[in-house]
Amino acid sequence: MDLLLNGFAQVFHPSIFILIMLGVIAGIVIGALPGLTATMGVALFLPITFGMDPVAGLLLLVGVYFGGVYGGSIASILLNTPGTPASAATALDGYPFTKQGKAGKALGISVIAASTGGIFSVIMLIFISPQLAQIALDFSAPEMFGLALFGLSIISSISGGSVLKGLISGVFGLVICTVGMDPMTSYPRFTYDNISLLNGLNFIPVMIGLFAISEALVIMEEQLTGGQGFKKIIASYALPKWNELKKLWGTILRSSGIGTFIGIIPGAGADIAAFVAYNEAKRFSKKEEKETFGKGNPKGIAAPEAAGNALTGGAFVPLLTLGIPGDAVTAIMLGALVVQGIQPGPQLFETSGDLVYTLFSGMLVANVLMLIFGLLGIRLFTTILKVPKNIIAPVIIVLSVVGSFAIANNYFDVFTMLGAGIIGYFMKKFGFPASPIVLALILGPMAESEMRRALVMSEGSYMIFLQRPISLTFIILAIVSLVVPLIMGKIKSKKAMSK
Repeated sequence: MDLLLNGFAQVFHPSIFILIMLGVIAGIVIGALPGLTATMGVALFLPITFGMDPVAGLLLLVGVYFGGVYGGSIASILLNTPGTPASAATALDGYPFTKQGKAGKALGISVIAASTGGIFSVIMLIFISPQLAQIALDFSAPEMFGLALFGLSIISSISGGSVLKGLISGVFGLVICTVGMDPMTSYPRFTYDNISLLNGLNFIPVMIGLFAISEALVIMEEQLTGGQGFKKIIASYALPKWNELKKLWGTILRSSGIGTFIGIIPGAGADIAAFVAYNEAKRFSKKEEKETFGKGNPKGIAAPEAAGNALTGGAFVPLLTLGIPGDAVTAIMLGALVVQGIQPGPQLFETSGDLVYTLFSGMLVANVLMLIFGLLGIRLFTTILKVPKNIIAPVIIVLSVVGSFAIANNYFDVFTMLGAGIIGYFMKKFGFPASPIVLALILGPMAESEMRRALVMSEGSYMIFLQRPISLTFIILAIVSLVVPLIMGKIKSKKAMSK
């Protein structure tokens, strides 16, 4: 406890506190722009920290990381344009909230859930990080395949009105995943001698196209045809009331636990945590409440935001205790630690206890600052809804092009994004959900590679998935998640026919 108090004393030194504050603000801005993820933000700021004091440099990166993960929800809620992959789950209920004139409430729920999830994960990191790290060691290829399969089964829960159309979208996403190098043999698949396809289709440009460009095309169509289908959105900045928030605490805490747990598993990201938490929020909801998911349910905002931001603290568990990065951002953080002469691992808490607990203190402060800036910025964020739609559509397209190109400085990603946007436009027209495609693109490669690695481990025996408790549990949950919505749909159709 003394180390933690000393950590807070260092964090509130004016120079360090200002750096954390600037990092959080920069992260929020970066996260809100399509294509500019938290990973990219931390990578951009990394060279700046080389000449800094270790504590100051690391806490600047922490601020960018935490702010970047949350920032994606802003554009996701207001414009149906996810800034980060994780915020694609937030868009499912966040944008319907905005169309109902409740943008302020949606943004308020988002930042409260995000900061709560972040604080929860840091508390877990402080008190039980060695025990949590042990869980990460139990995950091998079979367990990772089980997690990926469970994530894919969520497709049935995010399919909107038609589970069948959602499954078709999911299968289409899985087919796209086969493009590129074989994960085990490195043999080119469906590349047609195109070098740009060797690494497959980057899911971020595809996501930007499916959500942002398709939305811009719908807006342009309404403007050109003079249709009445697109109503002017009210720029409301009213915050959620206490009575509304009280109903969400169970969902926020459960999602925070899910995000922290997934965060400690190396290779799992905030996008997986967000979709899994969304599915569990829907599963734990009352029967009549489940119908409102995808139409503007506050739990559909709180769950992915709490889980996605709880992953930030969870990802530091294997990094600090085992020297294993939990996700792409902590891989960059590992480099930052090594550059500063700090070697993560079991001895870190003994050799650099002061630095570690200062880092923990800074994480807590960063989450509080994120909450403050998020609430104060709601009035500013919602002003974007006052901008005429004939201006918003071109801006969305320009930001999407810039964001897609910035990922790898590759024009092919821009064309991929535009192609996905056209496909997304027609999917909107025919009622096919876009989220299952994004989920399949995220989890498909992971499921394939981990399954094949597990089969190599077992010399071709599929029993390895059933003989390991963790993988078996995930497989059972996957079957339940996939089958139950189908059964419920048939029951509803029979009841409707009987009436």
